[in-house]
Amino acid sequence: MGIWKLRFSIIGTLALIIGLSTLALFVILNLLGVFNITTLLVLVMLFNIGQWLIAPYIIDAIYGVKEISRDENPKLYDMVERLSQASGIKTPKVMIANIPIPNAFAYGSPLTGPRVAVTTGLLKTLEDEEIEAVIGHELGHLKHRDVQIMMFVSILPAIFYFIGYSLFWSSLWSRGREERGAETAALIGIACIALYWILQLFSLYLSRLREYYADRHSATIVDDGARKLEEGLAKIVHASHRVKKAVPKVSNLNAFKALFISDPDRAETDAITLSRIGASSDRKLVQEILRRRLTLTDRLMEIFSTHPNIVKRIRALEELRSKAA
Repeated sequence: MGIWKLRFSIIGTLALIIGLSTLALFVILNLLGVFNITTLLVLVMLFNIGQWLIAPYIIDAIYGVKEISRDENPKLYDMVERLSQASGIKTPKVMIANIPIPNAFAYGSPLTGPRVAVTTGLLKTLEDEEIEAVIGHELGHLKHRDVQIMMFVSILPAIFYFIGYSLFWSSLWSRGREERGAETAALIGIACIALYWILQLFSLYLSRLREYYADRHSATIVDDGARKLEEGLAKIVHASHRVKKAVPKVSNLNAFKALFISDPDRAETDAITLSRIGASSDRKLVQEILRRRLTLTDRLMEIFSTHPNIVKRIRALEELRSKAA
């Protein structure tokens, strides 16, 4: 996917989510005879801003994230600083999450500032050049303001989920008093719940597009970044599956999986793909993945994932690598 096509897809999907949400809200408020849309917008904005402000503290608590200084890990700190300069952004705080699954994520808010975190599992699993490519990907998220955009987008489906279930259950309690009004409320509630699922699918699609965009950023700022990220992603997927089997308690650390460079929930499925290959080297592993055909099941599963299918993702990186050669 070319850069302009990717950007157009991202902007178009975001506009579709916002436009569809706005239209649906207008129709619902009109049917219910409620026109005080200002109050609704204020409540949505307050909730969204509050969630954004406190999210980093929740993430730190869930994943055991701690900030490190240059003295504690000079190699990692210098890597983040150098790639931040190449990205044209302020150097974020460097964090380490004390969990064995190899992964990384970017997050932050006005209260905490931007942050880039890597897990202890990532530092143990990947080579330095692969860690560099992973960090380049996470800095791409910060440069593109993906944290803010995805938090804003995620609240829109939640609005319709809340409205839908509120109307549906309230209609059940009021059937004896106003039968016709209760039926209307129930139908609107069901429509809202259906719209919630539709918006969720668009949000997931937008999330996958932004993963491709961050991959492209890493390939741009890191020397031979596409190759390094290909190999890093393959090793992350394989190791994630192995760690989740060995340490069951880490299977529940997916509350903010959209932030990760690789979706932990897909680790088992993707790792099965890798285990069948049995390549003897990182490069050979990537080449064998590129030869694999995507099944209908693979494509259907991707629709409900925050991250692209590992095969499609590595193919996109390989295309970037070929163009740069």
